[in-house]
This record gives sequence, C-alpha cells and structure tokens, in this order.
Amino acid sequence: MSQDKYTAETITWVRTWVPGKLFSFRTTRDRAFRFAPGQFARLGLRREDGEAVWRAYSIVSATHDDFLEFFSIVVPGGEFTSRLEHMREGDPILVEKTAYGFLTTAAFPQGEDLWMLASGTGLAPFLSVLQDLEVWDSYRHLILVHSARTAEELAYRDMIEGLREHEYFGALCREQPGKLVYLPSVTREHVAGALDRRITALLADGTLERAAGVALDPSRSRVMLCGNPAMVADLRKELAGRGFGASRRGKPGNLAVENYW
Repeated sequence: MSQDKYTAETITWVRTWVPGKLFSFRTTRDRAFRFAPGQFARLGLRREDGEAVWRAYSIVSATHDDFLEFFSIVVPGGEFTSRLEHMREGDPILVEKTAYGFLTTAAFPQGEDLWMLASGTGLAPFLSVLQDLEVWDSYRHLILVHSARTAEELAYRDMIEGLREHEYFGALCREQPGKLVYLPSVTREHVAGALDRRITALLADGTLERAAGVALDPSRSRVMLCGNPAMVADLRKELAGRGFGASRRGKPGNLAVENYW
C-alpha cells in the first residue's frame, strides 16, 4: 500500500479481558482521521521482511476522542492477532487514512427504537454508537444485546452500565426510564442478571422483546447486527420474516449489517 494512504501511529494502552483470547488497545489518532460511529478502520503491522499485514477493526472510541480504540479476539496462529496480542505501549502500528463501513444509523431513515445485536467482538461498533450524542437525541430507546460464552467475555460491561451515570446520557436516562436497555446473554454458564441463550433463540421465542420491554416493529424499530457470521445470517433470516431488510436503491430499510468479518 502506498505510504500516502496511511499514517504511522503508536499504541498507547492495552487491556486484556481474557488472557490469550480477548483484549482491547488504543492508538494515537491523526488529526485528519474522521469516521462515523459504527465504521471500521484498517490497521497494519509490519512483518520482519518490512511488508505490512492489514486487517479491519471496528472502532470502539467516540468520534470526539483523541485516540482510536479497538476490541480484538486472538485468532490461534493468526498472522495478525498473534503479533498484535503481544504489542505494548509505545509499539508502532499503521492506520489507513480512510474509515469504512455502513453499519451506521445513516443506513436507514429515522425510527423510534435502535436495536444493536452483537456477539463477541461484534460489540465494538456499538460502543462507538452509544457514545454519540445524536443517537441519544434521535431514538426513544437504545437496546444493546451482547452475547458471550462466559461472564469474563462480557467486555465493557461496566462502561455500558456506566453510561446511565454519564453527565449527559445519565440525565436522559433519568428523564426517560428505559432509554438505555442493556441485555447481556451468557450461553455457557449462569450469570446473575444476564440472559442465558444465543440471540437467535431469544429472538425466536419472544424472550428478547419481553426482556427489553420493547416490541420489534418494522415501522419504528431499526436493527443493527454485528458478530459471528452464522449468527448474523440466522438473525437476518428471522428478521426478514418479520419485515426487516436492508436499504436498497429507492427503498429505505430498517436493518444494517456489517459484512467485513
């Protein structure tokens, strides 16, 4: 890739959620880098031969942050993550100058309720969406569903629940009870306060809507999906039967999906 298409940045922070499996990291951010909540960046690491390996990562951080944050799974033997998981503060990383992706609220017309359904590291783009002032002003309900196998994989749980105490978001939550609905689901162990099945099963039998206290209605609901490809495919099929679909030329939709995984 031509050098004028990326910037050389530095890793400034690393947090391990599950050793050898899940971690987050931050990099410096070029002043000219712009993105919309829900988009992803392409990151590069140089190999010993000087060539760079590139991968796409959804951006966790808010658009106003002076850093870029990412959430990653370790792929056993993966050329990129096997190197990335050992990176530390001060290490170099490349960031392509352009942000990509259509998993944004601009993908569909205004609605009443915004549903964000994620599994694993598919949570990442929704963390950025949930830090966007416009999103909070535009929707009556913000419903985040995050499915993980174990409790320790429920990364960012404290941050999400802490939004209710945020100076601005917290005020909206107090004014509008039920404004933010966070529904974690853990599939391989019992966790107090969490659901216990995959999102597809929770959606199919109505448990998800009952837990949220909000109905999935094509006329008012807007749904965003990100995570395991099989889960996304199953959810798309289920939602299509309920009247949900992506925007097409001349036909606004009510479903947005990211396919770079």
